[in-house]
Amino acid sequence: MRSQGNGRKQLVTPDIAIARRDNLIGSLWMIAAMAAFAVEDSFIKFASETLPIGQVLVIFGAGGAILFACLAWLNGDALYTPAVVSRPMRIRALFEITGRLFYGLAVAFTPLSAATVILQATPLVVVAGAAVVFGENVGWRRWAAVLIGLVGVVVIIEPGAESFSPLSILALLGMIGFAGRDLASRAAPASISTQILGIYGFLSVVVAGVIFSLWEGAAFLRPSAEVSLCLLGAILAGVVAYASLMKAMRTGEVSAVTPFRYSRLLFGIALGVFVFGEQLSLSMIVGSGLIVLSGLFILWRGKRLSEGE
Repeated sequence: MRSQGNGRKQLVTPDIAIARRDNLIGSLWMIAAMAAFAVEDSFIKFASETLPIGQVLVIFGAGGAILFACLAWLNGDALYTPAVVSRPMRIRALFEITGRLFYGLAVAFTPLSAATVILQATPLVVVAGAAVVFGENVGWRRWAAVLIGLVGVVVIIEPGAESFSPLSILALLGMIGFAGRDLASRAAPASISTQILGIYGFLSVVVAGVIFSLWEGAAFLRPSAEVSLCLLGAILAGVVAYASLMKAMRTGEVSAVTPFRYSRLLFGIALGVFVFGEQLSLSMIVGSGLIVLSGLFILWRGKRLSEGE
């Protein structure tokens, strides 16, 4: 098979065609994952308007862990191995608890669109953390992009402005927690399957919910039928999102699939505006633009370096 390019005929080998197809399929899985994550956030926000957020996190985490345990059982995976309590997994669990707790609070108490935008800075923090923790080579161009992206976060939060709310720090803390989890995942044993990671990831949500419930001191309430449906929707969306994300990362090339993570920003903003009646400020538009452009530049730069350019 041949294709036209720059006025010359170029040979497209079967391997290249398969890679392109895998990248397309992986990208579609990534978009599906980000859409499901945004839906999950919306259901959690709905449920937290009636139930204590700690209770919401406990029910959500327990439901997700049970579903992943069923998937692991069907797949013949052992629910517990020594690798599960290895040092990287313990660190991963601590960061997962931090990320889930504070991001869950951000979704409940701040605009969904703002929390979603701030979360998109996670890859920037991962790049910086990889340089510090794993000694990865990060040149000045990518360091500059990281700083510009973090400036975007500051623009969104607007510290010092009259509109500044301390609650906006919740999304920032959640983002840092998720970045730490992603870094710890790099060191996690490769023998641990996606289903097992899902089980312990959702159990971390349960721990986060228990911690906040003890701190808040709010009694658990009996959810109505409507709220129960929201919680069920959040659990199903969360499991679909996690499974789709793992499928995306294992189908296409990371450099081709990862940029589509930013589609979550579009889904989150759309749900925030059209479902919850939120309004976009100029600072949010400018800040999200800085974050996305910085993240895409880092991905592009990393791909060029990996190709030896």
